[in-house]
Formats: sequence, C-alpha cells, structure tokens
Amino acid sequence: MKGCYCLIIDLENSSKIKIGKLGKIDFEKGNYVYVGSAMNYLESRIRRHLSSKKKLHWHIDYLLKEAEITDVIYNESTKKVECALSRYISSNATGIENFGCSDCECKSHLYYFKNRNEAIECVKNAYDSIAMEFKYFKI
Repeated sequence: MKGCYCLIIDLENSSKIKIGKLGKIDFEKGNYVYVGSAMNYLESRIRRHLSSKKKLHWHIDYLLKEAEITDVIYNESTKKVECALSRYISSNATGIENFGCSDCECKSHLYYFKNRNEAIECVKNAYDSIAMEFKYFKI
C-alpha cells in the first residue's frame, strides 16, 4: 500500500530535544502534526513510527523518543500529496523549520498546535482541500 500520513503527536512537557543533524530544538508542550509519505509499505512505515524500538533515522524518530502518537490520519494513493497537505497545514499552524522536509522544498513537515482537536481538524481540512479521502484512527 502507498500513501501519505499525518501523525498527531502529544508532547507532555516543553523540552529541548536533539533532532539528529538539526541539533537541539525547543519544543513547546502541546500537540504536533507530522506529515509523511510512504510510497511503498505504508502500513509498515506507520507501524515503525508507533514502535518504541527502532534505529534513529528520520527527524521524527528523535521527537518520538520524547513524545507520543495519539492519532493517525492517512490516505492510500499512488499520488504523493505530502507537500500539498503540509502547505495547507502550514497556513494554520507554526512549523518547526527544516523538520522532516530534507527531500522537498517545504519549510517544514512538523507543525505545532496547542490543542489536539485543532490539530486533527486541521489535518482533516487539509485532506478535504485536496479532495482526498482519508482514514483516521486513534491510538
């Protein structure tokens, strides 16, 4: 299965977290949306993100050592919509500069929200904005 996904992430306490080569970044307590894609093995990619035992490879791996995924919203498609979703979300939230976007021209693929429900609603609206059906599950 191929597609894109948005992880809703809860960070219980404000923290300074080392994110690979990006170095230490200050993260505010709250909720984050991470936008990613897996153009092969979507289920495996999401399962990997949910696992606590993994090699630290992507920026998101470092954040997930300190935070918890609460929800996943994703689509199945051969069309890569990751950057379109990210652009929509960026107009409604604060991005963490250079996070998760080293392979595209986006400024970020990680966005901060004070409220989990606002994060979820923004992601659903992002999918609606590109007329893409999505699936949602709470962890």
